[in-house]
Amino acid sequence: MPAPTCCFTGHRELPEEIKRRLAEEIVCLISEGVTRFAAGGALGFDTLAALAVLQMKVLFAELELTLVLPCKTQDRYWRQAEKELYREILSQADHVTYVSEQYTRGCIQKRNRLLVEGSSVCVCYCAKNQGGTAYTVQYARKKGHRVINLAE
Repeated sequence: MPAPTCCFTGHRELPEEIKRRLAEEIVCLISEGVTRFAAGGALGFDTLAALAVLQMKVLFAELELTLVLPCKTQDRYWRQAEKELYREILSQADHVTYVSEQYTRGCIQKRNRLLVEGSSVCVCYCAKNQGGTAYTVQYARKKGHRVINLAE
């Protein structure tokens, strides 16, 4: 049986204290036996979560980071520094899955569904009841997943 997997979803705009709270939650999940983590590669919470998992891998070598990405051109319009950080995370991920070669209508929603379907726990920063993060959290709840919302 594969190890439990935690997916991440959240907004781009984040409060300063979220980094510490996210790290604490990841440590709690590791203590519960979660060793696989999946992020969607977007700016904001996804990037923060991927970086936190990569930092934890220094202490917990058994951890795996999977990136489930909407398309290969996701970073096309990002600033140079964002692209460099994204490519650094990509180079350190254990697994990378692309929903689509190019951006298509629906590829982000499909990415969000794949993140949830491959997980049993969802750690999120969801402060609004609309948008992609809210959709993903609702989908996780509908699937019966444990949802840990760091915005609450």
